[in-house]
Amino acid sequence: MPRLAALVVLLWAVALGRDAAEDWIARTEMPVLVHATAPEVRDREGRLLRAYTVEDGLWRMEVTADRVDPMFFEMLIAYEDRRFYSHPGVDPVAALRAAGQGLRAGHIVSGASTLTMQVARLLEDGGTGAWAGKLRQLRLALALERRLDKTEIVQLYLRLAPYGGNLEGLRAATLAWFGKEPARLTPAEAALLVALPQSPEARRPDRHPEAARAARDRVLKRMESAGVIDAETALAARREPAPERRHPFPQIAPHLADRALAKGTGRHRLTLDRDLQQSLERLATTYMQGRDSRLSLAMIVADHRSGEVLAGVGSPSYAATRGQGFVDMTRALRSPGSTLKPLVYGLAFDRGLAHPETLISDTPVQFGTYAPQNFDGQFRGELRVARALQLSLNIPVVRLTDAMGPAHVMAALETAGLSPQLPGGQPGLALSLGGVGLSLWDMVTLYAALAEGGAARPLRWQMDEAVPSARRVLSPRAAWQVGHVLAGLAPPPQAGPPGRVAYKTGTSYGHRDAWALGYDGRYVAGVWIGRPDGTPVPGAFGGELAAPLLFEALGRARAEPVPLPAPPPDTLLVSNAKLPVPLRRFGGSGTKAPSLQVTFPPEGARLSADARGVPVKLRGGVPPFTLLADGAVLATHQRGPEFLVPLQGVGFTTLSVIDATGQAGRVSIELR
Repeated sequence: MPRLAALVVLLWAVALGRDAAEDWIARTEMPVLVHATAPEVRDREGRLLRAYTVEDGLWRMEVTADRVDPMFFEMLIAYEDRRFYSHPGVDPVAALRAAGQGLRAGHIVSGASTLTMQVARLLEDGGTGAWAGKLRQLRLALALERRLDKTEIVQLYLRLAPYGGNLEGLRAATLAWFGKEPARLTPAEAALLVALPQSPEARRPDRHPEAARAARDRVLKRMESAGVIDAETALAARREPAPERRHPFPQIAPHLADRALAKGTGRHRLTLDRDLQQSLERLATTYMQGRDSRLSLAMIVADHRSGEVLAGVGSPSYAATRGQGFVDMTRALRSPGSTLKPLVYGLAFDRGLAHPETLISDTPVQFGTYAPQNFDGQFRGELRVARALQLSLNIPVVRLTDAMGPAHVMAALETAGLSPQLPGGQPGLALSLGGVGLSLWDMVTLYAALAEGGAARPLRWQMDEAVPSARRVLSPRAAWQVGHVLAGLAPPPQAGPPGRVAYKTGTSYGHRDAWALGYDGRYVAGVWIGRPDGTPVPGAFGGELAAPLLFEALGRARAEPVPLPAPPPDTLLVSNAKLPVPLRRFGGSGTKAPSLQVTFPPEGARLSADARGVPVKLRGGVPPFTLLADGAVLATHQRGPEFLVPLQGVGFTTLSVIDATGQAGRVSIELR
C-alpha cells in the first residue's frame, strides 16, 4: 500500500511537472519571426539583376529551402544536429553526452546546442556563455518547435545565420563568397558555409583565409567520417581553393532597378534579358573609353512585336560623377534632331500629299519669317521624296509639315503615347527638325510603331504589366514605305549589307545630341550620345557617333537579322511616271515671290576681273538670296538687291541667284 501511494504521488508529480513545463513553454515570449529581406530586381528568367541592403546596411536576402543545394542540408544536419528531425528542440542524448564529457574532462568539451537552439540565439542575438542565456535559448527552442515545423525552422536559419561582415543568411553568403546562387554548390563550398556561422568574424575568408580553409577542412573530414561524402570527394574538396575576397553584389541595369524600387520594396521582375543587358553595358563602357569624360550614352533594345524592353542602359557608368552617370539618359528630354522626319513623311504618305517617288523641291523657301536651311547649306533642286528622306534634307520635310500643319505631327506623337514637350507651347514648322523635347524611351516607342506597321503601344519593362492595346499612328502601307526607304540607307562600315535594318540618324541643333534609331523584323533599338548638361559636343554627328553603336546593339540582340516585312497588298509600287498626276510632284507652299531677274550683269557680258568682286543687281524675288557660281555656293542670306560677287579668276562663269521661294535667275559671263 505505501508503494502504491508513492507511485501515485510520483505520477502526480510527473504530470504536474509536465503541465508546468508545458505552461512554461507556452508562456514563452516569442521574438519577431519575420525579418525584412533585401529588395530584389530580377530579369525575365528570374535571374538577379540588383539587390539593396536592409536596415543597418545588412545583406539579408530571401531564400527558400527548395533553392538550396541538398548537399548543404546533409552537411549541416550531419555536422550540427544529427537528430534534428526527431528531437523536440532540445536533444537529450547530446545533452547527456556533453555533460559526461565535461565531467570527465573537467571543462566543456562539446556543446549540446541543437539547430533549433541556434535559431533561437539568432532570433534574439543572444550569447551562449551565461546559464540564463542558455536557459532562455532552450525555452525558446522548445517553443519554436511547438509553433513551427522543421522546414520553417530551417528557413529561419537559412535567412539569419551570420557569414561575416554584413552578410546574413545563406544566399547573401553564396553571392558574396562564391558569386553565385546557392542552388548548385561544390562539396568544398557547402563545407565552408557550414563552418562559417560558428565563428563568422574569425573565419572570414577575406580577412582570415587560413582559418576559413582549416574550418572548412574539418567539416569535410567529419563529413567523410559520417559517410556524407566519400574519401575521393573529400580529398578533391580540400584541394579546392577557398575564396579570399568578396564578390560584389550584382548591379546590373541600375537605372531601371532604381525605377522599379521607386514603385515599392519587395521583388520586381523586369522584361530584361540579363545576358543582353550585361553585354550592352560592357559595350557602352568600351565604346566610351578614350572619349570626353563629360559625355554620356544611353541605349534601349526592345522586341517591337511584344513591346518588351530587353535591355536598357542609362549611362556608360552608374558611378561616374563627371559624366553624371547616375542620370538615366533614356528618360531625359532632348531634341531628337532629324529622327522625327520619318514620322512626318509617313503622315504625308497617309494623307496623300506625297509618295516615295513624288518629286519635291529642295530650294530656298521662306514661311513668313522662317527660312529653313539644310544642314550643309546646299540645295539639291528637285528630287524624289525617298531620296530627300535618305539625305535627311530639312527643306523638303518642312514643306510637308507646312502642308499638313505641325499640329497634326504633334497629335501623332501624342497618339503614339509619347510625351513631347514644346519649348514655346505651340508647335511650329521647326517641330519636324527636332524642335521638341523627347526622350530615347519616346523615340524607341515611335520606331517600334513604324516597325509594327504604324501601330504604337507603350514599351513594357515590368513582367507583371498588362499588355496595352495598340493605337494606330500610321497605316501599314505608310509605315512600310517609310521603313523601305530607311532600309535603303547604307549601313556603317562592317555593319553588313543594306536592306536588313531600317534606320535613321539625327544630330540636334548645335551638336548637342547624336542619335541613331532602327529596327529589323523583330527588334528595335535606339542610341543617344551627348552631355547630360545639354552643352554642345563639337563634331558630334549621329551618323558617325551613334549609328555604329546601334548596329552593334542590334547584332547582340540576335544571331541573325530578322527580315523586314513584305509590303502590304495596297502599297503602290510604281515609278514617278506611273503615279497619279497629283502625286508626281509636290506643290508645297511658302511665300509666292515676284518674278526674280538678274538685271546686271547682262547675259553674255564680258567684264574685267576686279579684286573687289563683280557687282550684281536684282529685280523682284523674296530675300534672303543665295548666290552660286557654277553650282558652288558663294554667299547666303543676302538681303539687298545689290551686292558684290567675289569672282577674280578669268574665264566663263554662270552666276545663279535663288530667292527664298526657290525662284532662280542666272546669267553667263566672261571675266578677262
